[in-house]
Amino acid sequence: MIPRDHPRYESLITREKLVEGMKAGITAIEGLIAHGRGEAFDYILGEKTRDFALKAEKAATAMLLLAKNPVISVNGNTAVLVPKEIGELAKLVNAKVEVNVFHYSEERVRKIADYLSKFGISALFAGDAVLEGLSSSRRIVDKRGIYSADVVLVPLEDGDRCEILKRHGKKVIAIDLNPLSRTSRMADITIVDNITRAIAKMCEFAKDLRNLSKEELEKIVAGYDNKKILGEAIEGIIEYLENAKKLL
Repeated sequence: MIPRDHPRYESLITREKLVEGMKAGITAIEGLIAHGRGEAFDYILGEKTRDFALKAEKAATAMLLLAKNPVISVNGNTAVLVPKEIGELAKLVNAKVEVNVFHYSEERVRKIADYLSKFGISALFAGDAVLEGLSSSRRIVDKRGIYSADVVLVPLEDGDRCEILKRHGKKVIAIDLNPLSRTSRMADITIVDNITRAIAKMCEFAKDLRNLSKEELEKIVAGYDNKKILGEAIEGIIEYLENAKKLL
C-alpha cells in the first residue's frame, strides 16, 4: 500500500492503476512504456496544468460543444486512468465514446467497453468501418463513432492516426505531454497536460461554456493558435529546467 504522505503519491497511484489494468487485460504492456515517456515530460513541465494547457483545454471544450458529432476516443490507458471523468465530459458536451486501440483484439476491446460500462459509459466498439489510409489496428472504427465524427478527442494519441483523421476531414483534439511530437504538431488543438488533469479541467470548462452562444464559442475557437501554444509549452519546459539548474 502506498502511503498518502509519499512525495510521489499521485504518480505511484497512476502507475498502479495501469499495472492493474494490464493484469485485467485492459492496458497493453506497451501502454506502460508510453506512460513512462509521458511522465518524463510531465516532470519537466512541473507536474501541473500550465496556462498554455488551460488555453488549449478551453478551446478544445468549445470545439466539442460546437461539433455536430463529437467523439471521445478511448484506449486502455485512458480507460483505467480517467473513466469517471471521460463519462462526465461526454455527457457535458454530448459526445459519444468509442474504444479504439493500437494493440487490437475483439476480446480486449470488449473488456475495455465492459470496464467503462461500470462508470455509466455505453462505449461504441462495433469495428464495422475502416479508416482508409491507416495500416495499424487503429483503422478499425465504429460507423456511428469515429468514422462519422466531425471532431475527435484523441487522448494519448499516435501521429499516424492523427494524420489520417485530418485527411478524412475531421478536427482533431490531442492530449499529448510531448509538445515536439508529430501528433502535437498535426492536431488542430493540442493539450500539453497530463490526462489525469486535462479531462477534469475540460469538465470544468464545459459547465461554464455550454451556456454560451454559438457565436461566442466560435470566437474562442477562432482565437486559438496551436503553434503559439506549442511554442509556449516548449518555453515552459525551458523555464522549468533553467530554474531547476539554479537550485543545484
